[in-house]
Amino acid sequence: MAFGINRKQLIQWKRRVEAGEIAFLTHYWLDERFPGIKTVTKVGCADLGKLEQWCISYGLNPAYIHYREQYPHFDLLGREQLRILKAEGLQNQIDQFGLE
Repeated sequence: MAFGINRKQLIQWKRRVEAGEIAFLTHYWLDERFPGIKTVTKVGCADLGKLEQWCISYGLNPAYIHYREQYPHFDLLGREQLRILKAEGLQNQIDQFGLE
């Protein structure tokens, strides 16, 4: 279940993904498979080669990309989420969701 974002943020993320940009969307998220994890950042890009290379550049395994028809994405959780949001200069998402 996703919450903590609005429709405008979701639409902006989708448009950027569709345009072949690397796009980031952080939101609150609860899943019993990941106890203690309260947020996820979806890193999306319709250009699969670009998304795979982005994963590799951060030492992430592209095998974990969710290959959705329109919105392929990689889910960032925990320490990796914070490390990469910092590296990408996305302090606004870090602050909004209290990740530090």
